[in-house]
Amino acid sequence: MRAASGGERDAPRAPGRGGAARRAVRAVRAVPWWRWAAVAGLTAAAGGALELAGVPSGVLFAGLVVGVVAALTGLAGDDPRGPRAVPRPLALAAQAVLGVLIGTLVQPETLTGLAADWLPVLVVTVLTLVVSLAAGLLLGRHRDVDPLTGTFALTAGGASGLVAIAGDLGADQRLVAVVQYLRVLVITGSLPLVLLVTGVGTGSGRGAVDAAEGPWWAGLLLVAVVGPVGTLLGRVSRVPAGTLLGPLVLAAVVGGLGLSAGAQVPGALVQVAYGAIGLQAGLSFTRGTVAVVRRVLPAALLLIVAVIAACAGLGLLLSALTGASLLDGYLATTPGGLYAVLAASLSTGSDVTFVLAVQVARLLVMLVAAPAISRGLARRRTPGGRGPAAG
Repeated sequence: MRAASGGERDAPRAPGRGGAARRAVRAVRAVPWWRWAAVAGLTAAAGGALELAGVPSGVLFAGLVVGVVAALTGLAGDDPRGPRAVPRPLALAAQAVLGVLIGTLVQPETLTGLAADWLPVLVVTVLTLVVSLAAGLLLGRHRDVDPLTGTFALTAGGASGLVAIAGDLGADQRLVAVVQYLRVLVITGSLPLVLLVTGVGTGSGRGAVDAAEGPWWAGLLLVAVVGPVGTLLGRVSRVPAGTLLGPLVLAAVVGGLGLSAGAQVPGALVQVAYGAIGLQAGLSFTRGTVAVVRRVLPAALLLIVAVIAACAGLGLLLSALTGASLLDGYLATTPGGLYAVLAASLSTGSDVTFVLAVQVARLLVMLVAAPAISRGLARRRTPGGRGPAAG
């Protein structure tokens, strides 16, 4: 089952596709403006409250919840005039912004953190991908989940990016969004408890990343140039999910070469993108989808805990191979919750440069591997293959 946002936005254009796109635009314009204003306002208010409360990716979660509520009430859903999908241009722009955001994590300082330990980091990253695939395929054995959706739902890292491209690559974006956000919540909530229970209180203390940020207008300029150019390159090269991966790779190259001068995507723009991605998934919910999510969550939660435990074991392996402290190894291999991990790394005196470098390497590998994984699993599908049971 594909998300309502459409699963082929990066595929070659089929005959009649332009007419369908024009009809979609007309349908969006036909929605009363106050309905879109209500959805956007509720998302902004709820997202702001969650961010103030310290909830990770609060605006994305707010968009998901508001979208679900709108889809299941008179604001959308049964009312044909209600918002049923994020307008296509906004959805694509959100993916491009997110791609630039992730790409800017690659800086010369980040690459320096991997210089001496690139091989152990590569080994651990590949093993993390294997663990994610195994967990995803296990979830895919659930009667309501197909293997592709299970794999995207449990891929360790890049939650917002995976949610953004899941529908494009044929997975059920709704289920992926819920399980991925649950993973982030479990990791973020358990991190302080794990550090307390294990008594691991200090890292190598080799210092933090100290990169100067550029002015806000430099960030806007970066998005305005890298976003469209990267999207164009992604489409010309026919890369699946090129709207996200094109800007991501281009921003990573620009940042890795030190050409970005510390420019960062403005926070307000990031929040708008997160909100759009959350709404994109939430607005496509139905009552049947809610029932599916309720049945799947227990198995998903169990597998999330298993993935976290396996990644903790990989952290021990990374520590042994690189000479990093146990804390550095654990934080570097935690499967998600990047900003919570960096905060914990700073507060415990860990080697933030090393932790960030390993986390970014894993995130990039997971997102770049996603299209290949989707193609591989698609070949295994049969016309009568299983999938989420409710649309």
